[in-house]
Amino acid sequence: MKLLNLFKSFKNDESGAVTVDWVVLTAAIVGLGLVVMTAVGPGIEKLAGTISTAVGDTQVGY
Repeated sequence: MKLLNLFKSFKNDESGAVTVDWVVLTAAIVGLGLVVMTAVGPGIEKLAGTISTAVGDTQVGY
């Protein structure tokens, strides 16, 4: 009987389910971040190059 009760309590225990939910949610957020960076990355690199060129070409007078 003790073994049967042990299996029943194990089956009804949901304490690990919350951890799984958080892992899935975190993975979804990381995946979404990667998708956004893939879509926006080339534009950011181009803008950074433009800013670098503009700052490099600026003459500073004393």
